[in-house]
Amino acid sequence: MKIKQLVDLKFDNRFTNELPADPETNNNRRQVLEASYSSVQPTKVSNPKLVAYAKEVAELLDLHPSVCETAEFTHTFVGNQLLTDMKPYATCYGGHQFGHWAGQLGDGRAINLGEILNQNNQRWALQLKGAGPTPYSRTADGLAVLRSSVREFLCSEAMHHLGVPTTRALSLISTGEQVIRDMFYNGNPKAEPGAVVCRVAPSFTRFGHFQIYTARSDYSLLKKFIDYTITTDFPHLGAPSPQTYSAWFTEVCQKTAEMIVHWQRVGFVHGVMNTDNMSILGLTIDYGPYGWLENYDPGWTPNTTDAEQKRYRFGNQPQIAFWNLGQLANAIFPLIKKEQPLHDAMDCYSETFEKGWQNMMANKLGLRTFDPNTDDDLCAELLLILQLVETDMTLFYRQLAKVDCSNGLNNQQLDDALQTLASVYYVPEQITPTYQQRLKEWLVTYSARIQADQRSQSERVKQMNAVNPLYVLRNYLAQLAIDKAEQGDYSGVHELLNVLRNPYTEQTGKAQFSEKRPEWARQRAGCSMLSCSS
Repeated sequence: MKIKQLVDLKFDNRFTNELPADPETNNNRRQVLEASYSSVQPTKVSNPKLVAYAKEVAELLDLHPSVCETAEFTHTFVGNQLLTDMKPYATCYGGHQFGHWAGQLGDGRAINLGEILNQNNQRWALQLKGAGPTPYSRTADGLAVLRSSVREFLCSEAMHHLGVPTTRALSLISTGEQVIRDMFYNGNPKAEPGAVVCRVAPSFTRFGHFQIYTARSDYSLLKKFIDYTITTDFPHLGAPSPQTYSAWFTEVCQKTAEMIVHWQRVGFVHGVMNTDNMSILGLTIDYGPYGWLENYDPGWTPNTTDAEQKRYRFGNQPQIAFWNLGQLANAIFPLIKKEQPLHDAMDCYSETFEKGWQNMMANKLGLRTFDPNTDDDLCAELLLILQLVETDMTLFYRQLAKVDCSNGLNNQQLDDALQTLASVYYVPEQITPTYQQRLKEWLVTYSARIQADQRSQSERVKQMNAVNPLYVLRNYLAQLAIDKAEQGDYSGVHELLNVLRNPYTEQTGKAQFSEKRPEWARQRAGCSMLSCSS
């Protein structure tokens, strides 16, 4: 039964009911000690307007579509008014940023409205991003601009429909106010339209929530927080104990590995894999300067702040996740007091990732299973070939599916295959005879592997197209929608949201959303690299 009035949402608010609150109630920037959260009120705005909402997320909350189009919905999820059972708060956490301990961070521009239970007894936390300052905002204003909010809203939903574990987004609302931002930290700030996104997840708990207590030697609160996390988000593990903590960490390692495999599958680059941006549920969280690989470059990062070090480049994401888990292991060690269970869990990450990556590559190539005897070399050679010239990763796998390898490839068929793949290259002049010969040799080996698998062309195409998306949220597509939205035209946001609901199925009249990045977008702001500024 769908809820037709927001007042009928069933709030549980277990986080604030069971964890210690900051006794200070003033909203001034400060170090918050011996507390898990601070109560805080969202900042009211002058003229909010609903830009878009995700009907699928509304359904998770049991909300009838008509509710999402009311003024009450807009004012509630921009932070102008609170429902009776909402208890807004910001949480305290720390984290490693770019490999260095940063101390207290916390929800600097995120305000949690509370947690609800839907009719299936599923718990969903509601969080406003960009709704004003909190005690954790440090020198910032706690606000967000429309450009970054469009990106977060669209990407949250795009990732879900791609099958990638992620936080969700219920709504995107413009505030009617201007926000000052220096987009590239180059001394050129300007006023931009503000916005608020309502994010939704079973939990927004991060690695950094545990790190802050250990860094402060507050082991009593560390235990209280991990016990709360296990009983609330991992009840299947049983009563909290040192053994349960080890089992919990093992599951976090597994979930994290599975998430990273999905990132690598679709070519997603997070851009800011700090420990405070890592979810204990293995969800993609905090969509800042993210991007999708266009030309296949394992060394690419979308983050201007990371442009020199490239710590968070695409090819390094599996290793960074492992490093981040190591920091979480250090944080919970005082409760376990044994190294071996933590080492075993880290080994579980490596094993889960390796097996997951192999299965993922087998699916991307249309193989029944991954055979290390042949497929280690097959995949390694392919990934080297993709780097030789600027090759669109997304389109390569979709076009490769069109090459019929089921009966082998003769010389004419190899030439036809190269023609089929011709559309995936950004710089045709790079396609030298040497490159073509190397690609042909790989195609012959691949064709033989498909024949050994006894796969029909239709079976292979179906399998490949189920895991290799046709439509992804390329930065330039998001920027085109942002350009319109900043002029008050939200049609681009709506159209992208609709296309991205079915990323694996070719959609009539939507060819422009599955094209390579145009040359004009190669260096344009917002279309290539982005900063952490929002």
